[in-house]
Amino acid sequence: MKIKNIALFLGGYSNERNISIKSSFEIFKTLFILGYNVYPIDIKYFSLNFFLKKKIDKVFISLHGRIGEDGCIQGLLEYLNIPYTGSNVFTSSLCINKYNTKIFLSNYNINIIPDFLLNKKNLNIYKNNFYENIFSKIGFPLLLKPNYCGSSIGINIIYNINNFKKNILKYIKKFNNILIEKYIFGTECTVGIVDGKVLCPIKINLSNNYFSYNIKYINKKYFIDKLDKKIEFKIKNISIKIWNILNCKGCIRIDYIIDKNNNIWFLELNTIPGMTKNSLLPIAAKFSGINYINLIEKILYSN
Repeated sequence: MKIKNIALFLGGYSNERNISIKSSFEIFKTLFILGYNVYPIDIKYFSLNFFLKKKIDKVFISLHGRIGEDGCIQGLLEYLNIPYTGSNVFTSSLCINKYNTKIFLSNYNINIIPDFLLNKKNLNIYKNNFYENIFSKIGFPLLLKPNYCGSSIGINIIYNINNFKKNILKYIKKFNNILIEKYIFGTECTVGIVDGKVLCPIKINLSNNYFSYNIKYINKKYFIDKLDKKIEFKIKNISIKIWNILNCKGCIRIDYIIDKNNNIWFLELNTIPGMTKNSLLPIAAKFSGINYINLIEKILYSN
């Protein structure tokens, strides 16, 4: 299919809006350089009438979080019979939910970190023996993270029960759905896949205990390295297995942690990874010999 006119969906309503806009700025420049007609559309101010008046060959989705990454936009575009980049409605709606994704993958012998899901509705289920249930399964330290957010937003490491009590209700109030996860000491790494091709896995060396939003986007106190060849081979096989199980399309990024015994633990999957030039997927592509311009065109034409 010959692509000429592209709608670039960006911005949106989620707390990852700013990252989406930064990614989209780089994507827009690249598509413009490649000679495409590009129409940037912030879905926060989306006009369906304007969109339908344009002869759009494909939508390049550069949205993160709710509405854009959860299957809603994908469903709209399928209803309108307009091709788009990235995964379909089912895969998008599943993968934005960290807890459900882990449950799904646990049926396929993927190492899943012990966790609990808490929200305003199910909090009373654990009321009588709330702490006992959680700590007997998970123990300390543990991680609190929003179940639906990406970009490392809201991740917090908890070392003791007082710290937990102080934060948990505040977290539920702010994010509603909270994933309480056992903290695994080890090395964080990420694997990008573009159109079914696994990119070079990269190790994230941190100046802190976990890859927080501040470290990723503000302080940038981390550096990238390659993995040991044996671990790299193993993690590539796990990643393409997950890609196929979940029927992913376009590009994705899968995050893992490798413990001291070289066990590989699945953390989460991003169906629309950040695409600034400092984002992890473009860095992984560069390690694999794919420059940013080629990466964007590969995503555009992936099925």
